[in-house]
Amino acid sequence: MKHIRRNYTSNVILSILKPVLFFLCIFSLFIWGIYITNRTSNEESLRVVEESIQKAAISCYALEGRYPQSFEYLTKNYGISIDTDKYAVFYSVFASNIMPDITVVEK
Repeated sequence: MKHIRRNYTSNVILSILKPVLFFLCIFSLFIWGIYITNRTSNEESLRVVEESIQKAAISCYALEGRYPQSFEYLTKNYGISIDTDKYAVFYSVFASNIMPDITVVEK
C-alpha cells in the first residue's frame, strides 16, 4: 500500500510541477526579451542624441565658418533639445576649425 501511495503522490507532484516549470521558463524568456529590447532602445536613443549634436555642429560650421564653442550655443541657436536629466553631454573644443569631441552618456 505504501508503495502505491508514494507513486500516486509522486505523479500528482509531477503533474503540478511540470506546468509550473513550463510557465516559469516562458515567463523568464518573456522578461529576458523585454530586457534586451529595452537595452537596445536605450543604446539607439543615445546614438541618435549624439548624432543630432554632431549634425548641429556641422551645420554651424557650414553656416558660420566655425564650430560652436559650447554645447549651450548649439541649444540656443540650432534647436538642440536634450533631456539633461537622462543624458550628460561632454563637448570639448580644440580649435574653431576642428570638429569638437562630442560624447553623450546616460546618467
